[in-house]
Amino acid sequence: MPILSIPAKYMPRANLLAGKTILVTGAGDGIGRSAALCYARYGATVLLLGRTGSKLEAVYDEIENGGGAKPDIIEMDLSTALEDSYANLAASLGKEFSCLDGILHNAALLGDRRPIANAMYATWLEVMQVNVNAQFLLTRCLLPLLHLAPAASIVMTSSTVGRTGKAYWGAYAVSKFATEGFMQVLASELEHTSRIRVNSLNPRATNTAMRRAAYPAETPTNNPAPQNIMPAYLFLMGDDSAGVTGRAFDVR
Repeated sequence: MPILSIPAKYMPRANLLAGKTILVTGAGDGIGRSAALCYARYGATVLLLGRTGSKLEAVYDEIENGGGAKPDIIEMDLSTALEDSYANLAASLGKEFSCLDGILHNAALLGDRRPIANAMYATWLEVMQVNVNAQFLLTRCLLPLLHLAPAASIVMTSSTVGRTGKAYWGAYAVSKFATEGFMQVLASELEHTSRIRVNSLNPRATNTAMRRAAYPAETPTNNPAPQNIMPAYLFLMGDDSAGVTGRAFDVR
């Protein structure tokens, strides 16, 4: 499958996400935090899902101080959450919101970078739980709310090592291959039966804590900050990408 980029010099309109309700996982830090703040600036009501309440509260405050719509905080540890937790979350959101216009699946664990022969099974399971299983459960439980939207977007965070395997990337790389597969299957299922589009987005090298942990010898500032790659996240979440589904994107 060819890898696409957003339109050259894409400039989103100021009200691109006005009236939309969008859930962002991993919203407390890094790309998730930047996406949540960005979506709020463009008019969305953002549901902040993460495992660290203090970080989510800081994002909440920044959105409110910036004049954005009042966000929701969903403190949830995807590594330990049970199936019922997702069902209960969907039921709760269904009582508060008439629909859900988008999900950015951003939360992920890096896990160990070591040969498969030396991989720790417990770590492998944890990475798969957060990067794959939680993504599946959250999507499945929220599909009814997404179907109620005039047009909805699911954006799944991919990786270069999830498109071409690379030694020592272990569970993380495998989980991102699974993400690409999940995106394609779900997009194919929904393309002709709903108004929900599903795409993957690879942020590539970005100055985040995960990137710094994966490449400790790299100069972090050589990579763009998360806030500088947001046009791609806006394009795929907003109606400018209407009709685009089942495609793999790079931010640049």
